[in-house]
Amino acid sequence: MTNPNTRPFGAGATAVSPALIDIGINLTHDSYDSDRPAVLERAAAAGVVQMVVTGASGEGSHKAVELARLHPTRLFATAGVHPHHATELTSELADDLEQLARQPEVVAVGECGLDYFRDYSPRDVQREAFARQLETAARVGKPLFLHQRDAHADFLAILKEHPRALDAGGVAHCFTGTAAELRAYLELGLFIGITGWICDERRGRHLLELAREIPAERLMLETDGPYLLPRDLEPRPTSRRNEPAYLPHIAATVARARGESVESLAQATTATARRFFRLPDIT
Repeated sequence: MTNPNTRPFGAGATAVSPALIDIGINLTHDSYDSDRPAVLERAAAAGVVQMVVTGASGEGSHKAVELARLHPTRLFATAGVHPHHATELTSELADDLEQLARQPEVVAVGECGLDYFRDYSPRDVQREAFARQLETAARVGKPLFLHQRDAHADFLAILKEHPRALDAGGVAHCFTGTAAELRAYLELGLFIGITGWICDERRGRHLLELAREIPAERLMLETDGPYLLPRDLEPRPTSRRNEPAYLPHIAATVARARGESVESLAQATTATARRFFRLPDIT
């Protein structure tokens, strides 16, 4: 019998159209430990053909690469340190992550940036860790997977101080900001990742309008699972855990907001993700 932990993601799945790519999934999170193979199979059944597994710490980045190696052409990884873990970014870990970032399974540097909402790491330490990872991206020549919450001014200033870091591009992951922030990121050349936050009538309503302002060639989709379960999902899972199988629900919401078909949106966002992360075309 095939070991479910090594069975290729999507093997034997019926082709589903339109094909989608989840550019941000925290698949190493312990909430997936008991059923990760089933999560992957549900994603494939829903038409999610490829995923980028987020590395948010040293350990998490290594685990993300391990998963990507188990599922070549389907899963890929990022390597970096989330601002919550900025205090962990020693010189030794920075060197280790740079070597990891050079591996073929790693398609972006990050998740890196600033988070002044939680302040789990001191702000000066966050800024230093962010700048260090921007320098890493410039050296390895891979795009950035970026995080920003309640830190727009400093985030933008640091990015502008390291222009070479954006030579391969950068995506503002899980964008939830204002119109002014969106325009600033687009002007800087950033791509935009939209999550199930747009499905939340309490705090994501403004994104319904802003989604129309994002050029098709700059827009990508993500779940950010296990976080940000779409609030309007029915039936609502009892676990309240988000997973890639719900990406079509997010895509449908974004498509309605933009006044286009799900098929058109899926085709554009999938093509954009493949260009940005240099993913193989497997559909």
